[in-house]
Amino acid sequence: MLPISITLSEHLKEKPQDESKLGFGRIFTDHMFIMDYDPENGWHDARIVPYQNFSMDPASVVIHYGQAIFEGSKCYRTADGSLQLFRPSANFARMTRSAERMGMPALDEETALEGLKQLIRVEADWVPHQEGTSLYIRPTMISTDVQLGVHASKTYRFFIILSPVGSYYKNGLQPVSIYVEDKYVRAVRGGTGFTKCAGNYAASILAGEIAEKKGYSQVLWLDGVEQKYVEEVGSMNMMFAYGNKIVTPMLNGSILPGITRDSILTLARQLGYETEEKRIAISDVFADGHAGKLTEAFGTGTAAVISPVGELLMEDDKLIFQDGKIGPVAQKLYDTLTGIQYGRLPDENHWIVKI
Repeated sequence: MLPISITLSEHLKEKPQDESKLGFGRIFTDHMFIMDYDPENGWHDARIVPYQNFSMDPASVVIHYGQAIFEGSKCYRTADGSLQLFRPSANFARMTRSAERMGMPALDEETALEGLKQLIRVEADWVPHQEGTSLYIRPTMISTDVQLGVHASKTYRFFIILSPVGSYYKNGLQPVSIYVEDKYVRAVRGGTGFTKCAGNYAASILAGEIAEKKGYSQVLWLDGVEQKYVEEVGSMNMMFAYGNKIVTPMLNGSILPGITRDSILTLARQLGYETEEKRIAISDVFADGHAGKLTEAFGTGTAAVISPVGELLMEDDKLIFQDGKIGPVAQKLYDTLTGIQYGRLPDENHWIVKI
């Protein structure tokens, strides 16, 4: 593990006074963690410094060829005021897998985790107190070579920034409406769909705007080959409840292996639900929904934790779940996972890392 230097800011920002108006990803703390990479030194110069802009040459590789990956996790304040992380090592391990696919160096996961812990200790007062709030963590890696030409950069920067956040969705844990995209595709097997690379999210923006104009808050992507199998929603993995059975698309290389997804499947089995990972035809979703076999649909992800689906639209066919209210399966899983994250329930799976 690298030594980590700390330089504290001489000009601290005013912290939010009303935590009910935090929103998501608009406010950033006073400091950030950075370390750099080159072939001669590997990862080096690990440091916590005041939050600052980067100076970037117009010919920087990341601007032209998109070598950029990121992660998302949270720090939670418990009732007794202590701070804890949820499965941070899983995020850094996934970042290394993303880096490998994008031709980037493996992350120094040990230094990244220690850097995160030290950064949060410095910024402890930024972790909000109000129920449902948290400190969002955004680790990012970008290429930094300055030259034109389609090949991997030799130099990279890894950094972590922090943002106090409220609920990801303005309406909190209220069902969302989702539009099934059947024209554009997000990813294909053999591509970068299983990574958290910036390009995946850029590819989703147009469809998201189309959905928004139709009055829908999210896009459900279908597979990129036949466009008939459910993959994921842009910010979360999808799950479907058939009474006591939870079904989710299997990981196939084009779906992000969500850490919340994995956690929910684990908790579901421990709570007595049956789980199944398989290919799910969108036509079966609508047929089962109209027949009353499919009782709930919900998404899972770091930002929203669980987001129940109230309405699903494909062309002119519309499904309404639970009369537009959250269903009992989604509610139970949400209460259980957030209970662990905020320290209200025991952590039997050893997922929590105390700060």
